[in-house]
Amino acid sequence: MAASLKVLDRPRSLSDRAYTTLRAHLTSGRFSSGQMLQEEGLAAQLGVSRTPVREALARLASEGLLESAGRSFVLPALSRTDINDIYELRLMLEPVAVRHVAERMAGRRDLQPLREQLAAMVTAHSSDDTETFIEANYRYRAAWLRLVPNRRLLRAIELYADHVRYLRALTLGDRATRSVVLKGLKRLTRTFGAGKPDEAAAAMRDHLREAKRILQEALDRRTESGDGHDVQI
Repeated sequence: MAASLKVLDRPRSLSDRAYTTLRAHLTSGRFSSGQMLQEEGLAAQLGVSRTPVREALARLASEGLLESAGRSFVLPALSRTDINDIYELRLMLEPVAVRHVAERMAGRRDLQPLREQLAAMVTAHSSDDTETFIEANYRYRAAWLRLVPNRRLLRAIELYADHVRYLRALTLGDRATRSVVLKGLKRLTRTFGAGKPDEAAAAMRDHLREAKRILQEALDRRTESGDGHDVQI
């Protein structure tokens, strides 16, 4: 019989911490598409050696969130084809996930965090506070994702959503876009509250299609204007 081993209690590695920090910056839109990310500069900013930064950048590249550019890495500029591919996957995954959530929703306890963040978005929208709206929008998403029982499905959803998350943050400065988002999330919340899995899946499909349309239009406008920088939404 194999000897019993005790789980080691140790802090997260510097590589993991660098990865988490850089991933958060990438998906929040703090880096621009086409911006070069170099080990030396990032290591100096994070106060670590180049090795954990190199490992973190390689990990992000393996997830498709960065591309190698010689001795540097770059945030890829997504095309209309990229958006189509990403949303094809999201439309396969996320309606299934919300169906599971609706089937297992345990009344007001599970629904309350969603209602709180939805209310925060409504308030932020009324006061034209884009930053607060975005933060509440992310918290709403995190709240329902926590209820997804299939952890592998959850990881796949998070990966492909993060590929466009920085672009979504660029569009939510537009009042009409925020109205569309609110309409979709109000409908989704109602289906959760009613415990209707089929309607929840349909609401998520429509919500994702609207998000895809908005992103494609934003990319088209940027292409027409010749602006190489991210569109601020």
